Amino acid sequence: MTAATAALIQPVTLAGLPLSSQFVMAPMTRERSPWGIPTPENAAYYRRRAENGIGLIITEGVLVDHPSAGHQSAVPRLTAGAAEAGWRHVTSEVHAAGGRIAAQLWHLGSEREPVDGLASWTPTTMTGRDFDTIISAYAESARVAVRAGFDAVEVHAAHGYLLDEFLWPVTNPSRAHRGFPAEVVRAIRAEIPSCMPLIVRFSQFKERDYSARIAETPGELATILEGLRSAGADVLHASQRRFWEPVFAGSDRNLAGWARHLTGLPSITVGSIGLTPDFVTSDRMRELLDRHAAGEYDAIALGRVLLGNPAWVTHAGAGQVDKIHAYHKTDEERYF
Repeated sequence: MTAATAALIQPVTLAGLPLSSQFVMAPMTRERSPWGIPTPENAAYYRRRAENGIGLIITEGVLVDHPSAGHQSAVPRLTAGAAEAGWRHVTSEVHAAGGRIAAQLWHLGSEREPVDGLASWTPTTMTGRDFDTIISAYAESARVAVRAGFDAVEVHAAHGYLLDEFLWPVTNPSRAHRGFPAEVVRAIRAEIPSCMPLIVRFSQFKERDYSARIAETPGELATILEGLRSAGADVLHASQRRFWEPVFAGSDRNLAGWARHLTGLPSITVGSIGLTPDFVTSDRMRELLDRHAAGEYDAIALGRVLLGNPAWVTHAGAGQVDKIHAYHKTDEERYF
């Protein structure tokens, strides 16, 4: 088991980007950026994970350059000026530790937080110029990401937020403008270097509906993902509650596996990995590694476990289970 785990802590390349390992830090909202500006504490938080075996860090959701993107004052933004300077310090610290970092561009929409405005449907349905305005906001934040020194950009099109609202029949029953997320991807692709990976995070489930689905069949999922691929996506980050659960009847593939199978693009899997110390020596760990070795997905994202265990990859790779503690909800407040 230790040897198999250690094999993942080797240099790899994801969509042309050299990484120190196949482990990715999943985005997790921390709300520690006063007035949307990352601080030295943010830089230290990300650096600690880069120092301990995480090949690619994906930032918490970063609000794009439009007032409707989100109302929380402590969620970071990706705008010119002080926020850009704060992020430049973050990327410098991650790079100094040998890591790579991607900015996750985020617009909450109205499904989670009605006060945040724009949506694919009522109460504030996007119409006319709203689409161009929001596309421009994403494009501007992508430009800032390049200047701030990020290695990649991820578009958050999952969990019921704005872009996902266009993909989900519940929030977009008419299927109007279902290609809007791909339009956003295309606009971002035009603003970043051709060698910079563009990742798209998508999901079936929503934050308030774990049974939700944007696709009932592989064919429906292929239509959505092919649109994203054609628009310029390089990597698909398939958000799933439990990585081991199949998505469609008749196949054991998980969501990342289907993304890779349908598009040929590299994929990232995630979902309840490592939440307890005994995961490292469990059949689930063996399954995670076996499916990776079989080519079902290309990288493995860790989320909540990294809050209290910044060195989880290092400890798991060395078989030091005694140095790993179980995730608890309080970790979200106790650790940074």
